[in-house]
Amino acid sequence: MNIPNELKYTKDHEWVKIDGDVATVGITDFAQSELGDIVYVEVETEGEELAKDEVFGSVEAVKTVSDLFLPLSGEIIEFNEGLEDEPENVNTDPYTEGWIIKIKISNQEEIEDLLDAEAYKELIAS
Repeated sequence: MNIPNELKYTKDHEWVKIDGDVATVGITDFAQSELGDIVYVEVETEGEELAKDEVFGSVEAVKTVSDLFLPLSGEIIEFNEGLEDEPENVNTDPYTEGWIIKIKISNQEEIEDLLDAEAYKELIAS
């Protein structure tokens, strides 16, 4: 299981890479393996300001559809358009080619609520 130490994580199995006031978000290696083959990623909230924990999109796998929850409040400034043609990148490369959105963070204090790699490992082990 690939859980990079430099990233932050949510209890909803999303990863977050913080770069100043921008956060890149995707689903973790654990989440993609649990979902199975991803066939579609939907994000219709680009350009919208959403609160932490609001649904910003969904990931469709062969057997299920799973909502995606915003890990930090902010404006969704970019969607990874490469996923329109290659949603399987979420499976094969969840931390680079398989990123889903970028957020302009509106509340930096919420970053403290995210899990570090060790806490995320404990979460998925339980």
